Amino acid sequence: MINVTRMNGLMITVNTDLIQSVEETPDTLLTFTSGQKLLVKESRQEVIELIKSYKKEIMAAAFADAERGA
Repeated sequence: MINVTRMNGLMITVNTDLIQSVEETPDTLLTFTSGQKLLVKESRQEVIELIKSYKKEIMAAAFADAERGA
């Protein structure tokens, strides 16, 4: 999950696995697999970096668990 900012300034947490596309139109538009759309203040590149960072955290935790035998 990542935190992004709605156009009204409120933060929202979204599930990265449900994001279908990220567009700049010029505002950043997230489209979800459900068809729902969300305009956010972050740039397309910022959203991509947030997703990458989140996925890295997940993978690091999974490897740490595997090394501990969990």
